[in-house]
Amino acid sequence: MRILLSGASGFVGSHVLHHLLAHTDAEIICPWTLRHHGNTQRLAAAIDQAPPGTADRVITVMHDLACPMPATLVDEIGPVDAILNIASESGVEHSIARPAEFVRNNVELMTNLLEYARIVQPKVFLHMDTDEVYGPAPAGYAHREWDPIIPSNPYAASKASQSALATAWWRTYGLPVILTRTMNLIGPGQGPEKLVPTVIRKVMAGETVPIYASPDGEPGSRHWIDTREFAGAWLHLLNGPPPQMYPEHDRPSLWHIVGEERSNLDVAHTIADIIGKPLKYELVSFHASRPGHDLRYALDGSKLAAAGWKPSRSIEDTLTDIVTWYKDNPAWLQTPEVQA
Repeated sequence: MRILLSGASGFVGSHVLHHLLAHTDAEIICPWTLRHHGNTQRLAAAIDQAPPGTADRVITVMHDLACPMPATLVDEIGPVDAILNIASESGVEHSIARPAEFVRNNVELMTNLLEYARIVQPKVFLHMDTDEVYGPAPAGYAHREWDPIIPSNPYAASKASQSALATAWWRTYGLPVILTRTMNLIGPGQGPEKLVPTVIRKVMAGETVPIYASPDGEPGSRHWIDTREFAGAWLHLLNGPPPQMYPEHDRPSLWHIVGEERSNLDVAHTIADIIGKPLKYELVSFHASRPGHDLRYALDGSKLAAAGWKPSRSIEDTLTDIVTWYKDNPAWLQTPEVQA
């Protein structure tokens, strides 16, 4: 099997690459660029830490997928059986600060990959989407597959656009699309601006951690999942039934990949307990400091559970592992401001 995996130098993509090397015999082609939070150290670690003898199954090509893939590169890569798309700009704050550039990148990237898929005709096009496309979830409710899409910020809108494009190419051109939506992936090697690395860095330094909350003091809530579990879910889907196709079905396959629900404050307390230091925190009005931010996201994962997959690790085990990793690799906690 030959797989084209986008985003392999990113946080999620590098873990998916490692998982594929450890659990398949596939040859994996990895287009990469450092423009979107990529880091060659992630790519190298995914290869170095995989089982012996697997490194020769990785083919890296430097290409920014926001640009069309030239015919010469398509020819060099050759046929592929599956396209796994993880690469995208991510982060609500980044999208709010530069919305036009952000949305343009994600739409162009998706369009270029879909057009590439029309050329190589893979057996499956697996695309990573986000829970944020649904907008906020009311208390006690978890969004189900194909609930209405009501994005609150440019990042969520750009991801909703990607899924809409994939659906259009699925119906118009017969591409074998599978969509997945997940939320709050955590694990070793995540960017230092994300909540878990931020809490680890600030707790270890004795600093105050800002926690987004409603005006009446209710902290935000998310479902949290280890990125390595996400990789396992994707492999489960790759090995599962073939994608739904039009006209037998009126929409492509869509699956929610879901972890445990905890408030941001609960996660911060758990991290502080693991480190063995007190948590100093302040509740910050989520919309005043971060317009377009939603207080609670929630996904229903019962469909994938019924198909035979659910997470195997508790959030406490995952967070313990993450804290240990960052203690052993403190450079990954440094923000550009800290480095300066």
